[in-house]
Amino acid sequence: MSKTTTDTGLPPAAAEDAAERLTTAPVESEGPAGMGVFGWLRWTWRQLTSMRVALILLFLLSLAAIPGSLIPQNGQNQFKVETWKAQHTTVAPVYEKLQLFDVYSSVWFSAVYILLFVSLAGCIVPRTWQFVGVLRAQPPGAPRNLTRMPVYAAWRTDADATAVNAAAHRLLRRRRFRANLAGGSVAAEKGYLREVGNLVFHLSLFALLGGFAWASLASGTGGKLMVAGEGYSNTITQLDDFTGSRFYGSDDLDPFYLKLDSFKSRFQSKGDQLGAAREFTAEVEYYAGSDASKLTKGTIEVNHPLEIGGSKVYLIGHGYAPVITVKNAAGQVVYTGATPFLPQDGNLTSSGVVKVSDYGEKDGKKTQLGLSGFFLPTAPLSFEGTGPISLFPGDAAPEVVLNAFAGDLGTDSGLPQNVYQLNQKNLTQLQRDGQPAKARLKPGQTWELPDDYGTVTFEGYRQWASFNVSHRPGNAIALAGGVLAILGLIGSLFVQRRRIWVRAVALPGGGTLVELAGLARSESAKIAEELAELAVDLQDDAPALDDEPADGDGPADADGPAAEPAHAEDPEDPEDPEDPAVPADQNSKE
Repeated sequence: MSKTTTDTGLPPAAAEDAAERLTTAPVESEGPAGMGVFGWLRWTWRQLTSMRVALILLFLLSLAAIPGSLIPQNGQNQFKVETWKAQHTTVAPVYEKLQLFDVYSSVWFSAVYILLFVSLAGCIVPRTWQFVGVLRAQPPGAPRNLTRMPVYAAWRTDADATAVNAAAHRLLRRRRFRANLAGGSVAAEKGYLREVGNLVFHLSLFALLGGFAWASLASGTGGKLMVAGEGYSNTITQLDDFTGSRFYGSDDLDPFYLKLDSFKSRFQSKGDQLGAAREFTAEVEYYAGSDASKLTKGTIEVNHPLEIGGSKVYLIGHGYAPVITVKNAAGQVVYTGATPFLPQDGNLTSSGVVKVSDYGEKDGKKTQLGLSGFFLPTAPLSFEGTGPISLFPGDAAPEVVLNAFAGDLGTDSGLPQNVYQLNQKNLTQLQRDGQPAKARLKPGQTWELPDDYGTVTFEGYRQWASFNVSHRPGNAIALAGGVLAILGLIGSLFVQRRRIWVRAVALPGGGTLVELAGLARSESAKIAEELAELAVDLQDDAPALDDEPADGDGPADADGPAAEPAHAEDPEDPEDPEDPAVPADQNSKE
């Protein structure tokens, strides 16, 4: 069998290796290369940029994101974080030290994120240059021993060897193979889109991580709770909380005005899913900038935010705000308004406080009044055995349960206070008949406070909704990266990289030996089918002889030989020690 050469410019051993590799992935090193620090640094870099480490980092990043989904985050809803801390006072300090309330900006999450970023960059850059070199070069020439290829066919013909090679070159080009005729053989390759898909997938992950990184550096979120009928301007003084970033601060907030006209909630009223949420809809009015004449109506629903300028307004929570009116002993109204109460369970049993800082004087001393208790959308007939709880999240039987305190609320001290908690340090609970004074009121009912402190009237209730105002400029980049990653993955999974070689050699005793061999990365039968079809098409220019077997492969069929998997020879054959028995790339990063 004749030996062939190619125009690749590579030494014979390198040409053999290039022919048997169907990937542009760099070969991984098994250990430190060289001596000393430089060798270890080089080995560490190769390990970091390997696909194995990249997959490990991606898995660690997925694990690291789990706490961010289970634990409230400051960047999403600081109010919910404070509520969670109040309910879990034992583990809250530990979570604070571990940065579990700021997972996506924590040191440990950022470390995994940056390492994955570097790993992808170190993988993409050399692989891209190698792939460009593959595209510019001709397909690798035929190996010396084609019988070692996974798919092989051969026959003898009376046709001229040069004409057979030219016919094979023409047929392969017609099948959209990149074909090169040189050195008495034809080398053809197809399926470059597989490697393009791999590169697109890696570049898309790079873009995805870059989009998230840009979002974390130039994003900001704010929270606002509004009772139906209230509105606010998107400024730092009117937001309940705000979390900025390095390139996005309070001065960068998008200017707009937003008013909550009404809020509608609906729950399943019967069946197995009694109490399940069915509808949350906030009807709003808004305008961007400072031109109030451009007031526009809008609707905000769960997972359907309202976009105003460069910000999106998300609906993240809702509840009830009982309307309380307090009169002092002189009959003067010292407090009236809707006070949001915070839900404590799935049936919206809500707790809250009312702080009456301007109560006035009582017995010649300045006095303040505090009310704490629960709002029950659907109150039971009796609290015996259960306490004040709601039976249903809808407002089927609303009631409010209140306790009263008198003294100093601490609001004049200048220290910040939680508006949803009552500091009882300098307060005394009002008593009636030696027992703490408390009342259970329905809408329209009035409670006469003991010791002539006045009256408390439950006027009714309104609904409130909490919103998250988010500015994230990198979302579009991350979305585009995600879509391209899926497309690249589809290409890398369904496009098959494959090579076909045809060699026609004149035999000393007359006639021509025609050999066909194929190599693919997968166990798919597609390469065998293509080789068989090529062999049949080539019969027009190189018809097989009926009387002689082809190189020990048995007699050839009149319609052309069938392409079958070749039997590998002993890998330690001294006649050809450089050819591996099964040409597979064990160091591939695909």
